[in-house]
Amino acid sequence: MIYIKSDSEIDAMRRAGRITGETLAMLEEEVKPQVTTAYLDKIAEEYIIKAGAKPSFKGLYGFPASLCISVNEEVVHGIPGSRVLQEGDIVSVDCGAYYQGFHGDATRTFPVGKISSEAQRLIDVTRQSFFEGVKYALVGNRIGDIGNAVQTYVEKNGFTVVKDYVGHGIGRKMHEEPSVPNYGKKNRGPKLVKGMAIAIEPMVNAGDCRVKELNNGWTVVTLDGKPSAHYENTIAILDNGPEILTLI
Repeated sequence: MIYIKSDSEIDAMRRAGRITGETLAMLEEEVKPQVTTAYLDKIAEEYIIKAGAKPSFKGLYGFPASLCISVNEEVVHGIPGSRVLQEGDIVSVDCGAYYQGFHGDATRTFPVGKISSEAQRLIDVTRQSFFEGVKYALVGNRIGDIGNAVQTYVEKNGFTVVKDYVGHGIGRKMHEEPSVPNYGKKNRGPKLVKGMAIAIEPMVNAGDCRVKELNNGWTVVTLDGKPSAHYENTIAILDNGPEILTLI
């Protein structure tokens, strides 16, 4: 069942989204060579709590940290720890904040120091694919219109879309209906109506689209070992067009 939010609930989601976006903006300044992923997790948790919110991911389905931090070939659900970031890495940081009953959810992929031109292009295409998709997040359109736009843009640029993991509805729960794939056909899937809130989150691989989960039960990596990038925002579907709640 898709839960339609009232105007006041969307307003609450704006606050949760702002905290999420501000946390990622703060982290962008901290992502640099020789920093550990555990350090990023620690300062994010402190920032979210100081803002009066709670980290959405900590304890969600048993996840042990406040951020999902995925480096290079890691696609999603990387667990922060002692890993030290190195010059040339790319690091995807997935952040959620729970504030006054509602969640915000967003991801950015950051360069670590100087990176290759191809890695930068992967980050740029992934980010732009989100904006290509959000153009179709309009009342009366369908979920498939979003995914089709993301997939078309990604593949036109020579990359592949991860199909095993998708975006989602969001609100009082982090993951609600509907699923929001980053691929698909136009005019398919649930119709978008005012008051829906969704997380659109392209996960884009430099090589093959196939992925696998590591033995830790969380971290997902590309099957071919090539890098992956991830970009996500929480969106409210409104009569005057989509509002990106986590973009600062």
